[in-house]
Amino acid sequence: MAGNFWQSSHYQQWVLDKQDIQRFRQHDLKVLTEEEYQKIMIFFANFIQALGEQLKVRQQVIATATVYFKRFYSRNSLKCIDPWLMAPTCIFLASKVEEFGVISNSRLITTCQSVVKGKFSHAYSQEYPYRIQNVLECEFYLLEMMDCCLVLYHPYRPLLQYVADLGGDDSLLPHAWRIVNDSLRTDVCLMFPPYLTALACLHIACVIHQKDAKQWFAELSVDMDKILEITRQILALYEMWKNYEEKKDILGILEKMPKPRTNPSR
Repeated sequence: MAGNFWQSSHYQQWVLDKQDIQRFRQHDLKVLTEEEYQKIMIFFANFIQALGEQLKVRQQVIATATVYFKRFYSRNSLKCIDPWLMAPTCIFLASKVEEFGVISNSRLITTCQSVVKGKFSHAYSQEYPYRIQNVLECEFYLLEMMDCCLVLYHPYRPLLQYVADLGGDDSLLPHAWRIVNDSLRTDVCLMFPPYLTALACLHIACVIHQKDAKQWFAELSVDMDKILEITRQILALYEMWKNYEEKKDILGILEKMPKPRTNPSR
């Protein structure tokens, strides 16, 4: 594991340019609008969150799995591998990387089946079709695509340090933490170093709580344009959520989605 973020594969290989992300999405954006694509990413981030909660893994495991998922589709079309298979594969791999402990094969599949049937039947009415051999094969594709760059840095640790430096306001941390979790539903985790995401989420929390932190932010040696861009993406997510009813809208969007191969080996 790299001693710091700047020496890590996360920084050197996986802070992506917006134009590159858009270029790799062009195949999918021929049949989906940009907003529909984002809604699909949000939907499967929610699926990963639900799987992780049901499996009782830490939030950091869920965050890592979500970034793995977004990394894969930042370089591949949605039709390459079924997102319904990629999502549990990402949880499976993340639980090992984050040293949570390996989730048993049978428990992973059983949990997928129950979560799909219980919480996501509005989007997937069939029986969950994948088995552990599919997950293991999919894991190989995921590892290969990421070039085994598995160590991630998240905004949570710098956020704790910034809140302490700002005076340790008890009301700010939980709110900023939730905004960090929400940021995983955007492209922010692909495009920016995690410490900038932490600062942007803290800034939003300060505005909401009417905490004057202008002087503190002014003294930081950071690119405020990037913090404002992160803030803009997160606020755009909240704006979209206002009129988005997932249970009503997502099935039609998923039906438009480029149809994935059922078996990734073919």
